[in-house]
Amino acid sequence: METEKKRVSRKQDVPLAEAPRNYAPRGIAALLAPVVRPAFRKRAPAAAQLLADWRQLAGPELYARAAPLKFAGGTLTLGCTGPTAMELQMAEAQIIERLNLALGQKLVERLRFQQHAPSIAPSRPPRLAPATIEPPADLPDGPLGEALAALYRGMKSRS
Repeated sequence: METEKKRVSRKQDVPLAEAPRNYAPRGIAALLAPVVRPAFRKRAPAAAQLLADWRQLAGPELYARAAPLKFAGGTLTLGCTGPTAMELQMAEAQIIERLNLALGQKLVERLRFQQHAPSIAPSRPPRLAPATIEPPADLPDGPLGEALAALYRGMKSRS
């Protein structure tokens, strides 16, 4: 008869072995990995690159018409106007191919479009052709006077 009691798991009736404790110093990377890994699974570095470098990845035409709103599970959500969404839907395969080629991996699988008001840049009044602006007559001669005259013309043409 055994006088010693063995620890037994309840599900399989198999003896459990206790893991030996290791009190040796460990690097910080070993401690942070279990904490950080779930966050990296949610936000992949390539997805962050897609949202951050949208201007270069999309090209000038697509950049002007749509903005990335969200990327999750292979689906890139783009904000654009209704008519633009219909046009971009027709070119969805080409857009996905271009983005994946620029990223270097098959990251984008689908596009989703969400109606989003376009960001309208504040309009400035049209610039008239600059009239010849004469600098003050009391400027010194030589390179310093020429530089001051150019500065004066530049400041007056902007106002």
